Amino acid sequence: MSATEGFQAAQPLLEVENLRVSFRARDGALVEAVRDVSFTMGAERLGIVGESGSGKSQLGRAILGLSAPEAIISAERLNFKGVDLLQSSAAERRLMLGRRMAMILQDPKYSLNPVLRIGAQISETLLAHQALPAAEVRRLVLRSLADVAIADPARVCELYPHQLSGGMGQRVMMAMMLIAEPELLIADEPTSALDVTVQLQVLALLDQLTAQRGMGLIFISHDLRLVASFCDRVLVMYAGRIVEEIAAQQLQQARHPYTQGLLNCLPQLLAQRHPLPTLQRQPEWLR
Repeated sequence: MSATEGFQAAQPLLEVENLRVSFRARDGALVEAVRDVSFTMGAERLGIVGESGSGKSQLGRAILGLSAPEAIISAERLNFKGVDLLQSSAAERRLMLGRRMAMILQDPKYSLNPVLRIGAQISETLLAHQALPAAEVRRLVLRSLADVAIADPARVCELYPHQLSGGMGQRVMMAMMLIAEPELLIADEPTSALDVTVQLQVLALLDQLTAQRGMGLIFISHDLRLVASFCDRVLVMYAGRIVEEIAAQQLQQARHPYTQGLLNCLPQLLAQRHPLPTLQRQPEWLR
């Protein structure tokens, strides 16, 4: 049995069937950001790759109920551990967010509250779901910052978001989402602002959490090499739909011409390529 078949055979953590996310344009036309997306996942590391605008982030937001108010969302099935997310009320969704499902958003500048200290923002995730003594909250906040390779957690707790570098802000976002130990974590470009050393530390942490807690991880990224080495399975998105699903270790053997085009555009240190390759898009990819 292959790795992909093994994950499908296990009790599903998330079931998505024919998910669509649409927006109404100014002229009244319906623009589909996500089209007929279907997949099932368990306690695994599922990579989602594709160009900017392919629908990766909109897919993650729709699963968690974080889409913009004007988004039109439909699906035949959107279940999380037997819970019908489409039928859940806003209050039920709020109880799940942070505790059972969480998402690391792409840019901390737009996700962190500029007028609250970092420690207060991280502790808010815990206190929204359980009552804990102040000393225990402090201990857990400091531990979560240390887990994402922040050297002086006590100092960082007292800082405001504008006092953080981009990479440190990204790690703070990760600490905030991981502190409540969710069962499903959606990470949208979580390592894009990190240097290589810290990136490896963060990936090791995510790998450990997935293995020890049985956590499901949806890893959204542009970095095909990173996804191939870190994830178990890969979904390739183009123009809002999944065009290929493949085991991560077999990504280099992808068959869809879009995936092959993405791989061909990767830098190659020893290759003399001029002009640089570009994607030759085909109309049938949109069908």
